[in-house]
Amino acid sequence: MTPYEHRDTQPLDDPWPFTGRADELDLVSRSVAAGRPGLVVTGPAGRGKTRLVLEAVRGTDWARVTGTPAARRIPLAAFAHLLPGTPTLPRALRLLSGTRLLLVDDAHLLDDASAALVHQLAVHARTRLLVVAADDTDVPEAISRLWTGELLPRLALEPLPSEDTARLVAAGAGGAVDPFTAHRLHRLCQGDLRLLRDLLGALRERGLLTYDRDTGERSWRGPLPLTDAVRDRAAPALERARAEEREALERLAFAEPLPLDADALDLRALEDLEADGLVRADERGAVRLAHPLHGPALRAATGVLRARRLAPAPRRYEPALHAEQAALARGIDRADVRDLPAPVGEWLVEHGIPVPAGYAAVRARLCRLRGEMRQALAWAREGLRAAPRDSACRTELLLAAAQCGETVPGDGTAAPGARAATWRAVTSGDLAGALRCVDPCDPASLYDAVRLGAPERAVERLGGRGPFARHADALARRDGAALDRAAEELEQRGFLLFAAEAHAQAVRLHRDPGAARSSRMRALALARRCPGARTPALGGLVLGELTARQRQIVALAAAGLSNRQIAERLTLSVRTVGNHLHSAYTRLGAGDRTALPALVAQPA
Repeated sequence: MTPYEHRDTQPLDDPWPFTGRADELDLVSRSVAAGRPGLVVTGPAGRGKTRLVLEAVRGTDWARVTGTPAARRIPLAAFAHLLPGTPTLPRALRLLSGTRLLLVDDAHLLDDASAALVHQLAVHARTRLLVVAADDTDVPEAISRLWTGELLPRLALEPLPSEDTARLVAAGAGGAVDPFTAHRLHRLCQGDLRLLRDLLGALRERGLLTYDRDTGERSWRGPLPLTDAVRDRAAPALERARAEEREALERLAFAEPLPLDADALDLRALEDLEADGLVRADERGAVRLAHPLHGPALRAATGVLRARRLAPAPRRYEPALHAEQAALARGIDRADVRDLPAPVGEWLVEHGIPVPAGYAAVRARLCRLRGEMRQALAWAREGLRAAPRDSACRTELLLAAAQCGETVPGDGTAAPGARAATWRAVTSGDLAGALRCVDPCDPASLYDAVRLGAPERAVERLGGRGPFARHADALARRDGAALDRAAEELEQRGFLLFAAEAHAQAVRLHRDPGAARSSRMRALALARRCPGARTPALGGLVLGELTARQRQIVALAAAGLSNRQIAERLTLSVRTVGNHLHSAYTRLGAGDRTALPALVAQPA
């Protein structure tokens, strides 16, 4: 270790946990292993690039340099703490040759000499490099040539997935957050984690997060708080607009969540706004604002009288909501539940406007079929707020809760039905009883039998056509390859949970260990995209993610033992038990030990 290196053994000074990014973290860690040249990590500002690489190098020896705007004109300014005196480029190369790992942060802000030094270090392979650069701004040519010249591999960091954003939101909000709030923040921030932190801080400070005693979740309804960070993101783009363009932007802002026809606006202004990336037009000529922050910023900056003139008539959204509901229902009927734009219903919820139960039931069903169980629960509850005795919403609530491993007590307002009875039995661990509840005349109920591992009940009645029938047929024939093909079709149609289950069932049928591993990995990847889902087909799959010690501790915790009791039984420290459980929660996607009994009860 050189005098300028350090070994980072302390937790990062950041109150937010590092969430998700398992594959990216593994890639970065492997890129700086012995014999590897390093890696360039790029992405827009605020995406979490630096946090990712710091997690990857934690506990290793490394040195760090950082580009800053103030020092861009001072030669080798970023390396001043590593290079005593006034070294030349050759001498700097020699001095840094003993550095095992060099982290170059904010490389897009390096002065030209520092950028050239980093490039030469890569050319001569004197040290392993981890280079972090924003790619939404000008980057010195010496830095961009690291990846365009193929000196170092590049990882272009994608936005944090919505399920991981939801976990981060819960940590920042100080507790569980309802799916609507998590989705809204994910959509508004578009991968900018700095903005996410700013908005969450504003929501907490201003008391805008409401606690729901029934669900134990915090929710945010109403307008967006206009923080300095929000203004900083929105203002530069909006300030470039000319007067006639500003008029069009304001009219679009007050039309949200509905689009406006291009014919109702200045066409020339729209063309210029589209070229600047401020508006988007679809093939039908409907125009919307391109960024979700722009509407709130424009509305907040508009005077009272002007806002009154631009504000739309009350309840103007009802025809659009009915059309949206019909479009979602058609997708379900076609067995194609891939993402469909449905902004009207989301806007109503976000602004605290009651959602009709019929619409909420369709949204809940759509989310459940996609494997989005937490969202399905939220939509069903939203519909029941407007119509507490609605049978469709009540059924969706029961089905989604059961497939999360939860039980919703009946209140006598709706007959449970065969499907609800099936999944209630699954929740209690009675698979035989669940299969006895299957309705042989209901295709959806018959497909439940397939998902529970009993395809012989359904294969003939499902008719041999469609993805569900092909899933049943492949499982009945115990054909692992055919099951994988059925899973791929289900995934293509948006049925992520069903696809994960089919791949998981294929794992046990493959004779080739390599094929079984492939099915398992695909099942795990899909299961991670279905947070909260707990079904028998996934039970053994997710528990197989744990180490032997973690499975042992999880089993004892599920049986009701405290951390101290587990520690005494296994001769471990209480802290070690807690660490194992925390790792297990992360891998299983569980919030705490209350979810463990349902997981452990599921068959392997």
